[in-house]
Amino acid sequence: ILSLRQRVFILEQQCLYPDIDAVDLEAQHLAGYVSGQSDGNGVCAYLRLIKPRTASGPCSLGRIVSSPEHRGQGLGKQLVQHGISAANKTHPGSCIKVSAQQHLEAFYQGFGFHTSSAPYDEDGISHIDMLRPA
Repeated sequence: ILSLRQRVFILEQQCLYPDIDAVDLEAQHLAGYVSGQSDGNGVCAYLRLIKPRTASGPCSLGRIVSSPEHRGQGLGKQLVQHGISAANKTHPGSCIKVSAQQHLEAFYQGFGFHTSSAPYDEDGISHIDMLRPA
């Protein structure tokens, strides 16, 4: 999981930031695996589900990633759907938030997310906040 996150977020996207953080210790981690992957671990998709910070706040899906060699196969859609299901199960009644790269706005809209912020720069990449109602 950490290898995939490093390969995509730090190397591919050239974002130098501390990817491993204290949130990892409290988050629920969802990963997709494929057997026979060349790096041996088979992790091809991943996200972390973060609990709400307040009783009425949203939970969030973050670090959503698929490996470059498995993109275009629908794994991202499956992963986000599993993330939404896990969020609804573990945090019923909570909205779900994503900090999305702006070019993926339509992708997340397909899951019922609505844009909730103006675009902002995060590590040199344009992002928007999006919310999915409970």
